[in-house]
Amino acid sequence: MPTMHRYVLPVDVTHWTIGAAGETAFTWEYDDGSADLLRLYEKGKAQQWNASERIDWSHRCDPDDPMKLADESIPLFGSPLWKRMGPKDQAELRYHSQVHSLSNFMHGEQGALICSAKIVQTVPTLPAKLYAATQVVDEARHVEAYKRLLAEQFRFVYPINPPLKVLLEQALSDGRWDFTYLAMQVMIEGLALAAFQRIRDHAKDPLCSAVNAYVMQDEARHVAFGRIALREYYPQLTEAERREREDFVIEASRYLRDRFDQNEVWETLGLPRQECVEWLATAESTGKFRSRLFSRIVPTVKEIGLYGGRVQKLYEEFGVGRYADIDAQAQLDEDARIAEKFDAEMRTLLRQ
Repeated sequence: MPTMHRYVLPVDVTHWTIGAAGETAFTWEYDDGSADLLRLYEKGKAQQWNASERIDWSHRCDPDDPMKLADESIPLFGSPLWKRMGPKDQAELRYHSQVHSLSNFMHGEQGALICSAKIVQTVPTLPAKLYAATQVVDEARHVEAYKRLLAEQFRFVYPINPPLKVLLEQALSDGRWDFTYLAMQVMIEGLALAAFQRIRDHAKDPLCSAVNAYVMQDEARHVAFGRIALREYYPQLTEAERREREDFVIEASRYLRDRFDQNEVWETLGLPRQECVEWLATAESTGKFRSRLFSRIVPTVKEIGLYGGRVQKLYEEFGVGRYADIDAQAQLDEDARIAEKFDAEMRTLLRQ
């Protein structure tokens, strides 16, 4: 069945076009470049995998609760509205919440696919072009994996949510090559890693956990790609240029903070919007979840040199300033280790 007929909300068009800006950059210098990026390129080649083979697609998820996540993961859990619901309505909200998350993972991965293709086109150095080419393949594989998970295990799909759509448009419409890096590699994918981690670590369904674990293994390299490229480039910026990029970090952070509020779920289920908004504004659980979403972004923003006073003030306001001193590379190395653990567990199961 075409995806268009599976959307739970109306989608006016099947194609969204953006007037992307930017130059096409060739380089005739084949030997000069970043040793760190070349090492990452080697890792990117070595860690390619086939979504059709690495993942056990024969597994069937629970049709009513595919991820088997604790209800605490639902944004409205614990609210007066949740407590008024009967078991049937709670089950429906649980299901829609899972579909909304996975749908926007899929849409975000298509955004990453297009952004990484743009980086190949616009970035001026050869090592960055070579690594970005491996990322194009990675992102295509991620779209494939989430599309298959949704198509085979879930009954419908949600359209892209507005905050993600705005950020993708900004990432692609700015002509400067580093803005695509900053928007996608640092901000969008940094947030996605934290969201993927929640499912990887807490979902009781092995298929849903595995898909997110394997995607995170790749995304860890992608965030590292952004860190390496931008920390080499940003020291060259003028104060005005750095301020402009800090302005973007501030704006993007405000969008990302609200990305998983699931307004579209409330609309679909006919829930009282104002009551939902008021709950999310004050709920302790929401604050903790939003805070964790920035655990991958804050240390990277600091490392690439955009952690000025205004950015620090915003992150203190968000309650996420404590993440600034986290070892970002250690987090990414752990993501790779956990993916390999999933492979080992799968081999054990096959031998039984």
